[in-house]
Amino acid sequence: MIDLRPFDSLGGANHGWLDAKHHFSFANYYDPKRMNWGSLRVWNDDTIAPRTGFPPHPHSDMEIITYVRKGAITHQDNLGNKGRTTAGDVQVMSAGTGIAHSEYNLEDETTQIFQIWILPTGRGKAPSWGTRPFPKGERSGHFVTLASGFENDGDALPIRTDARVVGATLKAGESAEYPLGKDRHAYLVPAAGAIEIDGIRVNARDGAAISDVETLRVTALEDAEIVLVDAA
Repeated sequence: MIDLRPFDSLGGANHGWLDAKHHFSFANYYDPKRMNWGSLRVWNDDTIAPRTGFPPHPHSDMEIITYVRKGAITHQDNLGNKGRTTAGDVQVMSAGTGIAHSEYNLEDETTQIFQIWILPTGRGKAPSWGTRPFPKGERSGHFVTLASGFENDGDALPIRTDARVVGATLKAGESAEYPLGKDRHAYLVPAAGAIEIDGIRVNARDGAAISDVETLRVTALEDAEIVLVDAA
């Protein structure tokens, strides 16, 4: 099953410094049919103006993954962590028992990010943060795991949930497969370009909620950059 969610159908709000689009109910946007997809709770498509950003604020009991599509985001938190994550790279914050953080676009250009929240499988663990680069060449033509709750996923950033965040870059005409499993929930968004899944076209920034699929096959209609969450 594939439920296409075109970009124009997403909720959202434009705050001037932040133009936010919500794939799921968030803040003042509420749609009872778009509350979650398995343990995936939030997928926000945020455009952040230069020299602005999210001031310090708290979170707890949530796995928060930031995928930078353009520009860069600078993180700082009350644990003493600070880092800059650039386009194509990923940062992960496990909020655990509680963390306060800020996320600023300190660049002279607009920054665009996907902000992804996944429910953790347990509570009561200490908060943590990490970031790492994922050169796009390593993802060319196939899916690479960016963040994972499974121990056997190599150097992927760890998250405390039964889920993976994977990415791929495909040239027009190329295909890639991902072994999903019929009992899993996948949510896929092209960061750029257009793709096709089982005859359905998915354009840049559209969402595709996928279930009851053993192996997911994606074909690029244009050069494409893809982000996918595989969740319980």
